[in-house]
Amino acid sequence: MRLEPFAEAHIPLLDELLGDPDTLRWTRIPEPPPHDFGRDWTSRYEAGRADGTKEGFAALDDDGHFLGLALVPSIDREAGEAELGYMVPPSARGRGVATAILRELTAWAFDQGIERCELVISLGNTGSERVAERAGYVLEGTLRSIHLKQGKREDVTVWSRLPSDPDP
Repeated sequence: MRLEPFAEAHIPLLDELLGDPDTLRWTRIPEPPPHDFGRDWTSRYEAGRADGTKEGFAALDDDGHFLGLALVPSIDREAGEAELGYMVPPSARGRGVATAILRELTAWAFDQGIERCELVISLGNTGSERVAERAGYVLEGTLRSIHLKQGKREDVTVWSRLPSDPDP
């Protein structure tokens, strides 16, 4: 698996993610995604890359097949903190891809000088919580009614990993 900067060339690869009910349920992507969401989303990550506040990568296998996204929705370089995230389409699930993406993304963040990586996972998303555990993240707790998506408030669990934490 390799990560490459999330860019316009990856927009056609997003269809499976954007059409997947589980992806829509467990992420901040609006339901249904607005027309041209993929293009707008990619543009936001490209702008964030330019100003140092976001980063995103497409995960591809050795043959160039899309395996998912590795996202850094927020970077606070002064504080040395970043929120990380990952999305895997149904065709790539159940093979350890999400764990591999998160481990690679975490290593990238630490190489960038990030001292605290954080995951914000919707309460009840047990699959994502298992990925966090396998990637060496520690559950810190639950934030109640913290996320608003389409008029509904949601609880989330917060997970973290520090460079001093043992490798999984």
